[in-house]
Formats: sequence, C-alpha cells, structure tokens
Amino acid sequence: MQVLLVKDVPGIGKAGQTKNVADGHARNYLLPRGLAIVATTGAVKQAEALKLTAAKREAQTLQEAQTLAGALNAIHMTFQVKAGANDRLFGAITAADIAGRLQKEHQINIDKRKIELDHPIKDLGQRGVPIKLHPEVTAQLQVMVEREANQN
Repeated sequence: MQVLLVKDVPGIGKAGQTKNVADGHARNYLLPRGLAIVATTGAVKQAEALKLTAAKREAQTLQEAQTLAGALNAIHMTFQVKAGANDRLFGAITAADIAGRLQKEHQINIDKRKIELDHPIKDLGQRGVPIKLHPEVTAQLQVMVEREANQN
C-alpha cells in the first residue's frame, strides 16, 4: 500500500515521503496512530506544496539571520561596572544584560537564550560573545567590560 508519511517513522522514512508498505502494517499501525495517510494524488500534491512553502520560509529565515549577524558583528558594546581587586566584578554581566542593552541602544530584539555565554562575565576585559541566530548562522558580538571611571 502506498502511504504518505505525516511524521518521521524509524525504519520507514521521514515526514513527507511516499513509501510502499505492507497493507497490514499500514492498516494496523501507521494509519490508526496518525503516522501516515493513504497516498492519494491530492495528498501527494498537498505534501509537495507544503514542502515548497517550508523551503521558501527557511530560505527567508536564513537570509534574515545572515543580515542580522552582519549588523551584530559590527557592534562593540561597553559595560562600565564596579570592580574589586584582581579586576573581578562586584556583580556579573549575564546574557539578559546583553540582550537588554541590545534592545535599549540598538533596537535589536534578541532572546537571551540565543546568547551563548558559558557563564556570566565576572572580570574586566574584552571578549567575543557568540549569538546563535539560526542553526547555520552565529554572530560574534564584541563586549568590553571596563572599570567605572569614578571608582577608586
């Protein structure tokens, strides 16, 4: 029986593929669980149309991520904070701080979970902070942490 897979099925195929399977397997397992539908001409055409629109949407998303990455790579942020001995901060600069600063100063709205800090920044200096915008696109934001000017 020809079926169109609706979801990925281990050992058979991925969603959107048309497969030839045993009649009993289709009737007793795939169709009742909603993993596949009978492959009619209309269903196959609809699946192809969905694949095409998904590919267009993915290409658009990738293009937007690349444009945003170019803008982020050009940004250099400076944080002025209180620091103690050995250039250690009295607090820390977190992904939320960086995201808030991007929104406030550059009107770029980035989810803090996309900012890939292994741990909060707790010392002075400059570092690159990776921002994962898309599975294929990662931007590098330059962050400089300086001692406050009026601090001893």
